[in-house]
Amino acid sequence: MTEFVQQLINGLSLGSMYALIALGYTLVYGVLRFINFAHSDIFMVGSFAGFYLGRGFSGASLGGGLFVMLCAMLLCAALGILIERLAYRPLRNRSKLTVLITAIGVSLLLENAGQLIFGVNPRAFPETFPSRTFESGGLVLSSKDIVVLVVTVALLGGLQFVVHRTKIGTAMRAVAFNPQAAALMGININFIISFTFGLGSALAAAAGILWAYKFPKIDPLMGITPGLTAFVAAVLGGIGNIPGAALGGLLIGVIETLVRGSRWSTWTEAIAFVLLILILLFRPAGLIGKLQPEKV
Repeated sequence: MTEFVQQLINGLSLGSMYALIALGYTLVYGVLRFINFAHSDIFMVGSFAGFYLGRGFSGASLGGGLFVMLCAMLLCAALGILIERLAYRPLRNRSKLTVLITAIGVSLLLENAGQLIFGVNPRAFPETFPSRTFESGGLVLSSKDIVVLVVTVALLGGLQFVVHRTKIGTAMRAVAFNPQAAALMGININFIISFTFGLGSALAAAAGILWAYKFPKIDPLMGITPGLTAFVAAVLGGIGNIPGAALGGLLIGVIETLVRGSRWSTWTEAIAFVLLILILLFRPAGLIGKLQPEKV
């Protein structure tokens, strides 16, 4: 039982980071109905932003860590808005396949630009938040896990507040429901879409900082596997559904951790895609998502 609880704690920590990445996927999909595959590379950019900002601090501190995270989130929000403006907005009236291919192209561009700018060798991420270990009853609890969980809960709560308790959140939901009607009601569609991209990218940056804090080694291709896994988490919970994305991320993290600690550990990276196949076969809308008929 102690081993199970230990793995559960580790899984919730990992799943929290998947959830933050998945929220970015689900926000963009909810508004534009397409998958931004460059999102995983914004996660990588957020880690490198934290790497360079974190080197300016002489030691780890809660205030310093939060400052680094906030700056990385702002930087990646600006990057997300720039990508939407230059790459996706001109294709908004094109086919979904065209936009999908463009998203893959932007992803490859960011990965190769990262290798050119940051180098191909892994970098050791500096200590941004303080790190301690607590032991009780055979359980080992790291302050890293506590920070990851607390920050994730705070950001998820903040996102829910923005989406459901603010005017811009109401506009986002209106655009997601019917963009033509929203435009007729005077909502600036371009601004709302840019804001959505910026918000999703900021969450990816936060996940990148937390990932590098927990696993302190970063490289330009670090976003590929977490990004794909988070996409599966978004589909698992219900793509376009914010609580669903969070639930899917937590479930994937816990399942991966439990599998890694078992005799089937070689299946760890495959388990997410096995779940993707199963969910598409038996519940394509996701665990708490709803099927929406296509308008023709």
